[in-house]
Amino acid sequence: MTEPHSSQDPSSPDLITRIAELEGQIAQLKDTVLRSNADQQNQQRRHQREREELRKFATAGLVEDLLPALDSLNLGLESATKQADGRAVAEGFRMAVSQLRSILSSQGLAEISPLGQPFDPARHEAVGQEASLSVPEGSVSRVARSGWLLHERVIRPAAVFVSAGPAK
Repeated sequence: MTEPHSSQDPSSPDLITRIAELEGQIAQLKDTVLRSNADQQNQQRRHQREREELRKFATAGLVEDLLPALDSLNLGLESATKQADGRAVAEGFRMAVSQLRSILSSQGLAEISPLGQPFDPARHEAVGQEASLSVPEGSVSRVARSGWLLHERVIRPAAVFVSAGPAK
């Protein structure tokens, strides 16, 4: 009895071509799986960042609403310190302002202190210009209203006067 002969020799060109095609398909499928995994990981990271941003700035509305109260307390403190009989009131204001600032600071709030710095439209709002011998032209010469950052994001720009340099 003779052994059955296979119709194709393992080294035949058709079989080699078919193997090459299948290897190409395998490589393509591996690439697709790797890309899908990478896309999924990127999406998970993006969602994590978005959740962190949401958590960070969830209190932004409350903080913005509290800023006028802080401004009023500061004005009251300034006024009370100028009064001879207002020392006790001034101390009360000072304690309230200090406590409120501490609470807001723990929530990521930071005051913008631009005095003497170059004017930055991203952080400052110019309310006027004034001559100054001591402050270079284009720099903040006076702060009319404090500006505030919440986690490095400006939630209220500082209202400032910008130096026009020496009077001419």
